[in-house]
Amino acid sequence: MLAAQVIRHWNPEDRTFWDRDGRRVAARNLRLSIPALALAIAVWTVWSAVVVQLPAAGFRYSTNQLFWLAALPGFAGATLRIGYAFAVPVFGGRRFTTLATASLLLPALGIGWAVQDPTTPYEAMVALALLCGLGGGNFASSMANISFFFPSARQGYALGLNAGLGNLGVSLVQLVVPLVVGVGLFGAAGGPPQPGPQGPMWLQNAGFVWVPFIALATLACWFGMNDLADVKAGLAEQAVIFKRRHNWILCWLYLGTFGSFIGFAAALPLLVASQFPGVDALRYAWIGPLVGALARPLGGWLADRVGGARVTQWVFAALALGVLAALACLPGAAGGAGRFGGFLAAFLVLFAAAGLGNGSTFRMIPVVFVAERLRAAERTSAAQEQARREGSREAAAVLGFASAVGAYGGFFIPKSCGSSIALTGGPAAALVLFVAFYLGCIALTWWHYGRRYAALPC
Repeated sequence: MLAAQVIRHWNPEDRTFWDRDGRRVAARNLRLSIPALALAIAVWTVWSAVVVQLPAAGFRYSTNQLFWLAALPGFAGATLRIGYAFAVPVFGGRRFTTLATASLLLPALGIGWAVQDPTTPYEAMVALALLCGLGGGNFASSMANISFFFPSARQGYALGLNAGLGNLGVSLVQLVVPLVVGVGLFGAAGGPPQPGPQGPMWLQNAGFVWVPFIALATLACWFGMNDLADVKAGLAEQAVIFKRRHNWILCWLYLGTFGSFIGFAAALPLLVASQFPGVDALRYAWIGPLVGALARPLGGWLADRVGGARVTQWVFAALALGVLAALACLPGAAGGAGRFGGFLAAFLVLFAAAGLGNGSTFRMIPVVFVAERLRAAERTSAAQEQARREGSREAAAVLGFASAVGAYGGFFIPKSCGSSIALTGGPAAALVLFVAFYLGCIALTWWHYGRRYAALPC
């Protein structure tokens, strides 16, 4: 039985081991990882729901400043993911997941205190937005950790489930925040209300509401998860991925899929508020991230069956078409006043496609890196087994690093939209650039992984 917090031997590719002990332990770690990751993603994206409420609470920030607050957690989270990507083999999955989850208390409490005073300096808000990047960093370590627990044949589904349900944190924050700011959840302990457009509101609840759940998740990770001694590795052993060409190619593709998901999630509430002023942005903004999060496991499942490259190519085609549809529905397009229904439908297509692509690109990573190491190794059973272990270790590092690169979409998309509005009066210029980027990703995927004589078809 595998009950110890530190497991000395772990081989999920051994069918006997997997059926006897491995499946149960892997499932338990996955069950605990998902809610911890969902809370991390909620804290990471909480500003997307807070910024649209700040003007009503008395904060006098420009539209461009609000877009900065929505974008900065994406930048900070992406940067932190670079370090988090390599943390699990160094510190252990249980230890690092516990520490990373506990760190979410800093921005959650900080936001709760800061938004109660409309004279809070903008610089303090910027610092809190950057602290929310701690939640974004968690994704890299969480995905790398879960990849070690499952055999390669099940990684597409397991990683898709961890990320897909974890990414429900985006929808959760955009659904929960508008509800909790309307009630005094914590009584006098939570602080006084602020005047709002429709009566008093407790904007501090946008931060405070997550605190008890973060504390519970921290305890659950510490007492319920496992560290795997077999996957211990230093930074130097993992840094070999920076010499691998396919690391950079797959990172670029993941920027196109996950970057689109998290970037559009951060930008959509402010895009709706700025382009369709008569619409309550938060009433609809949560739907898109929900669609994308639920689509992610399906993307991994499809990639397991028909191939990651094929799914990913179709995803980028759908992303390009979705952006073109959103462009056609903007105010001023063809001289019209804009069509919010069509704009929202186009974004639902974007979120669904990005969710599928998140799953398919992550499924491609272990396939590519294990195959590359096996191809380079001698044909003896010992050499092939060693190559498989090296490929799995490299794939886990790439999963984390790719998630870091992809997360920069959470900065670039809202900031590009904000800059486009500031310079041209609308977001159309930014959206046109996104279309060009997606077309380039189609070509890149086809050439390296999708065509008949591709170097590493997958």
